[in-house]
Amino acid sequence: MRVIDLHCYPNTAPWIAAQGPYVEALGKYWGRSWVPKREEEVIEEFRAAGVEAVLVAFDIESVTGTPPCTNEYVARLRDDHPGVVAQAWAAVDPFKGDTAIQQAKVAIRDLKMLGFHFHPIMGHYSVDDRRLYPLFETINELRAPIMVDVGTTGMGAGLPGGLGAKIRHAHPSAVDTLAADFPDLTIIAAHPGWPWVDEMIAVALHKGNVFWEMSGWAPRYLPDSLKRDIRGRLQDKIMFGSDYPSIPYERLFREWSELGYSESVMAKVFHENAQRVLGL
Repeated sequence: MRVIDLHCYPNTAPWIAAQGPYVEALGKYWGRSWVPKREEEVIEEFRAAGVEAVLVAFDIESVTGTPPCTNEYVARLRDDHPGVVAQAWAAVDPFKGDTAIQQAKVAIRDLKMLGFHFHPIMGHYSVDDRRLYPLFETINELRAPIMVDVGTTGMGAGLPGGLGAKIRHAHPSAVDTLAADFPDLTIIAAHPGWPWVDEMIAVALHKGNVFWEMSGWAPRYLPDSLKRDIRGRLQDKIMFGSDYPSIPYERLFREWSELGYSESVMAKVFHENAQRVLGL
């Protein structure tokens, strides 16, 4: 079965460096060293897993002071590895103002990227902050989708003050507000959204322009309410993501299989919904 992985980080030196002070915390959170791989190794892991990867750029420079993993970089990886890398999400730091707006236009018009990923906790913002709306107005005009992290994160976890990050920035209510204010904007919520899973279910059910990918969690630990709705009323909304390199593909596929969903439901999760909604 075709598998589109909507949430893959490059896992190379530019991406590791872009995370600045959060690298050590991520290693502890996932219980292994958080070190870069060579580009060829990453591509081979995607190929061996049989996934079509959608790469994610990363820019929280206003917070970390470290250079981003740029849109040009992930777009080049996409272009160099057709058939393995299906597309790429751009990243813009909303606090860069007019620069972010110009970068957004280049990402879609020139680099032909899929859309934009936002990491609210580590970027220190909520997507319903009206100060950011000029950027979202531009993205809406570009007719590009966005992917927004919801729920907690391993970045900063366990460190004093979480290195200044606030998990409330990734509450589903921010996605709800943004979806209401921009009804033509396609929004993909990323991750199950713990500890606000039921709230995220409500947003996904209520807003027709909101969809949901399940990256960053082992499927066996998904709450029962979410497992039930994936086979039922949310089956046309759910998409597959890994959050590579966080969890091994072997474990993800094994645990998705153990959930006992029908082949028709899994086809929607693994590729059909992403094809229909995002044109992949």
